[in-house]
Amino acid sequence: MEHVIKIPVRMLAEYVFKTGSIESGFKTASSFSEGSRIHREIQKTYQEMDQSEVFLKTEIEFDNLLFLIEGRCDGLLFSGEKITIDEIKSTSMPLESIGENSNPAHWAQAECYGYMYLKEHGNDEIDIQLTYVHKTTGDKKFFKRTFTKEKLERSVKGMLADFAPYARLQVEHGLKRDQSIKKLDFPFPQYRQGQRQLAGGVYKTIEEGRTLFANAPTGIGKTISTIFPAVKAIGEDQIRKLFYLTAKTTTRQTAEEAFSLMIKKGLEIRTVTITAKDKVCFTSEGKCSKDHCEFADGYYDRINDAVLDILRNEATLDRYCVEKYAKKHKVCPFEFSLDLAYAADAVICDYNYIFDPKVSLKRLFDEQKKKTALLVDEAHNLVDRGRDMFSATLEKSAFLQLKREFKEKNHSLGDISKRLNDYFIQLRKQAGTSTTMKYEEPFEELNQLVAEFIEHAEKELLRGSTGDSDLLLETFFVAQHWQRINRLFDERFILYAEIEKNDVRIKQFCLDPSHLIKQAGKSFKSRIFFSATLNPMGYYKDMLGGNNEDYISLIPSPFSSEQTDVKVQALSTRYKDRVKSIKPIVKTMTDLVHKAPGNYLFFFPSYQYLNMVLEEWRISNEDITTIVQGTVMDEEERAAFLESFTADNQGALIGFAVLGGVFSEGIDLKGDRLNGVVIVGVGLPQIGFERDLIKKHFAGTGKHGYDYAYVFTGMNKVLQAGGRLIRSESDTGRIVLIDDRYLHHKYQALLPDAWKKYTLLPR
Repeated sequence: MEHVIKIPVRMLAEYVFKTGSIESGFKTASSFSEGSRIHREIQKTYQEMDQSEVFLKTEIEFDNLLFLIEGRCDGLLFSGEKITIDEIKSTSMPLESIGENSNPAHWAQAECYGYMYLKEHGNDEIDIQLTYVHKTTGDKKFFKRTFTKEKLERSVKGMLADFAPYARLQVEHGLKRDQSIKKLDFPFPQYRQGQRQLAGGVYKTIEEGRTLFANAPTGIGKTISTIFPAVKAIGEDQIRKLFYLTAKTTTRQTAEEAFSLMIKKGLEIRTVTITAKDKVCFTSEGKCSKDHCEFADGYYDRINDAVLDILRNEATLDRYCVEKYAKKHKVCPFEFSLDLAYAADAVICDYNYIFDPKVSLKRLFDEQKKKTALLVDEAHNLVDRGRDMFSATLEKSAFLQLKREFKEKNHSLGDISKRLNDYFIQLRKQAGTSTTMKYEEPFEELNQLVAEFIEHAEKELLRGSTGDSDLLLETFFVAQHWQRINRLFDERFILYAEIEKNDVRIKQFCLDPSHLIKQAGKSFKSRIFFSATLNPMGYYKDMLGGNNEDYISLIPSPFSSEQTDVKVQALSTRYKDRVKSIKPIVKTMTDLVHKAPGNYLFFFPSYQYLNMVLEEWRISNEDITTIVQGTVMDEEERAAFLESFTADNQGALIGFAVLGGVFSEGIDLKGDRLNGVVIVGVGLPQIGFERDLIKKHFAGTGKHGYDYAYVFTGMNKVLQAGGRLIRSESDTGRIVLIDDRYLHHKYQALLPDAWKKYTLLPR
């Protein structure tokens, strides 16, 4: 039986012919839109009979596989009897440095188009032209060769011979995977209450190519309830790939455990976890160039063998597995994991690989996206993460330093850095005594200066000289991101400047990320946004780009209110009242722990407030083991903090932590590992300039601006922190909510039903 392998021309050519090293993390600023512009300009010069963007495809049988190769050639030129395939490449490289054989992948791509045209039209010969265009000067360089049909056929079949081992591996794996999925049962003896409803909703949403917003209580098993139906959808050919997107390492591990459980039950599936570059870099410097890193040097010469090796021998490609094979084949582990993402059935990674415009997996073609589902875990986090991804900042200090560094050795770069620095000085003068300035429109002059800086910085970087520091490369990336965000700037953004002594920062701030989140996800077949705290649902649906056609699933809690003893102490924890609140808070905590010793987490709205209470706590509770969340903790320190919470602790263990921090969501302390949670405050973000901009923006659109900017974000932290307590039907525990606002209707409406049966504590 023949198996159809659909492959784009470019992917085939690059798989076979891409060689060399990862270069300094630096990629030229020729964005996709810039490259498209240059293509259009060249195509405008074609003669009347010439054609541009010509779709070509062919089928070739090879090694009992049927390859469907397709793509669009840039140009098809006709001159008398002569036919020419034109392959256009924009470049920032000096044209004199580009030779006829500089990039074999470019010839290979054009040769595929040439063969496909000859095969379809029955011609025997065709010319192939590579057209290189310098993106700044517009200068062109041409290379031209004549090919016979036989020669092109040998070339294309030679590429397929190199690609076939990978293709066969994928086909064989796909057959085993689909057979195993058909036999796969839910990996637990029975569904917990709410799990079947969630799993059914996920499958239906994927099947229909829709979007689902699911609010499912902490502890019901959301991870397996979303992954299992998505895997079933792969087995039914509804999708071919899924992305499990998370905000935190802890939730990534939960997803890995869910796949591991199903693999033990007979599932044959290939998963890859993408770990952040700074965590897996073997040199710990993150400098990706052949001069700095042996794993970047010659990466593309070794990567195909590394991919084939790991795919033949492993199924769970987690961080440690990827690192092991990366060392064996001497390839960069981070880039290796990105390459493996295209081969895997399931990818576990951070939100940014799909939503962030400067990071996302660019090689996922729309055709592949149409057969891919997104599972967005802890989706409430995507609102503020989206704001960060779609905002961009420039700082005066960087350009001042670059002006000094390049004043003598690169006059053009030094001059543009000076002009940018002068621009910031002018902004500072215009501000007078103000420390912040808002602007309704982006600055055209600034954006022109940034574009000019990118052009000169790029030339310097291509020469391989970044001075004595990495500042040029870093500022180049910052400027690129600024330019990228500027293209997205609309009424959902605001521009503002901050003046601090001599420095000036200017920021394109995304007030409402909903449209861009929607745009980033719309090419995928299906999107599942889920969390224990998509509450209020209307707000999160709005902020995550939902519309009226989307599905909503509200899973009731399977846990009874009797499992949680909730108390409210109506103290003011507002900033002006914090000092006088300390002693009553400590008394409440002390009474609680002495009355019912056990393991407790105490959550505070800020480190400052935490430390104020901690100081008083230690005076009267020296004998109680107390551990504290640090402002910066590495993975080992976080693990040690959590490992302290054991079910057999004698006496009491108290963990002081911050609302919205690493210990307030995504951790699982089952049974007697956690006996109680105290939450001080209602979690509101600190009143500040950006939050007030958000408030005014949404108030201006007819919504409750204060709630959108402060209340919903704050209460989400409260619900997440309290959700650490009850993780199963047998768990019991105590929650103390300390703030008088918990008695107000607005805040009570946001509490889970199980928390509404509370008793009041004396103030």
